[in-house]
Amino acid sequence: MKRFGRISRYLGQAWLAGVWLFLFGYFAFHAFQGDSSIAALKRLEVQEQELATQARKVAEVREALEARTHKLSGSTIDPDMLEEQVRLRLGFTHPDEVVVFISVD
Repeated sequence: MKRFGRISRYLGQAWLAGVWLFLFGYFAFHAFQGDSSIAALKRLEVQEQELATQARKVAEVREALEARTHKLSGSTIDPDMLEEQVRLRLGFTHPDEVVVFISVD
């Protein structure tokens, strides 16, 4: 009877150890797999850097557009900018001129 008591006690402890091993394995597996894993975190960090670079490029384009808009606004109209826009939009040129527009994209 003592032997049966020892076996049941060891089985109880083994069961508890099995539960702990299962929980450890479960969380270890999901730490490296899935949407909330370490690999997903690395991918998000790379994506964050790419988006930051793209945001800087967009900010530069916006600053250039704001500078061009400022030249055509209010009382500070830049004559060269106005002439460029008139030639571009209306096609006004002198008969002896050749106008070449270069896109600055």
